[in-house]
Amino acid sequence: MAVDTAEARLEERWRDILSVHARTMCEIDRVLHPHGLGASDFEVIDMLASASPEEGDQCRVQNLVGRVHLSQSALSRLIGRLEKDGLVERSVCMEDRRGVWVALTAKGRDLHAEVLPLQRAVLARMLGG
Repeated sequence: MAVDTAEARLEERWRDILSVHARTMCEIDRVLHPHGLGASDFEVIDMLASASPEEGDQCRVQNLVGRVHLSQSALSRLIGRLEKDGLVERSVCMEDRRGVWVALTAKGRDLHAEVLPLQRAVLARMLGG
């Protein structure tokens, strides 16, 4: 019986985590939608901004794959949309032709700076921080 109770508590904790995550992502989507971004778009832009703090800095797409909760193909499509919107630029890695670099454009950096406080406010509100 104790095992069942421990498992039930573990399952409940897991479901609570999933619920908080889903509600938080939906709220981030809602506040960023007027700016043309979703939560996943913001996560990639935010990672690029922190991984490459100087304008012109680049990040390998492969370095983002393990940090975002998207498949490699979904991440590639997302980066393609961001590129189409003029927020990022992609280039081929000359040392390894299979590698792709991605960098925020000035427009991407400006949008990131504009929406960062909105995303952080959602996190503070939803996560109680």
